[in-house]
Amino acid sequence: MPRRAPTLYVIAGIKLVKGLVLVLLALGIFALVGKDLQNDFERLVRGFGLDPERRFFAGIGDKLDKITPANVRWVGIVTGLYSLISLTEGVGLVFRVSWAGWLAIGDAAFFIPIEVRELISRPHWFVLGVLALNVWIVWYLFANRRRLFRHHHL
Repeated sequence: MPRRAPTLYVIAGIKLVKGLVLVLLALGIFALVGKDLQNDFERLVRGFGLDPERRFFAGIGDKLDKITPANVRWVGIVTGLYSLISLTEGVGLVFRVSWAGWLAIGDAAFFIPIEVRELISRPHWFVLGVLALNVWIVWYLFANRRRLFRHHHL
């Protein structure tokens, strides 16, 4: 019988919550396909009593005008696929299968260089927290892989 691993279940919970949030985000992105994003943004800005002709808002509107339905669909597909990876990691970690541990290590480690680069170019406490969380996940799962996944040999 494997020993308890509450930390593993916290990591699994993080992965499951992330996966669910990404599913909802992907669905929201798909809802934007075919919408006039620039016009909707302008109405939103006006709804807040702001002037959409100001340079800041006009610049955002110009960028939104360049987004095509194919771009929106592509972002929705990628977000949806990544949500499935996170959900798979979470479920696999709950059942303590070794491939899920390696998948979670690879997933967390993949973003570490990106987060370091982001911290160097634009330091922010949130990015630092995400970086620390990912480093901790990689370290914990790698350091404890034999104990956590001993009963599942693949």
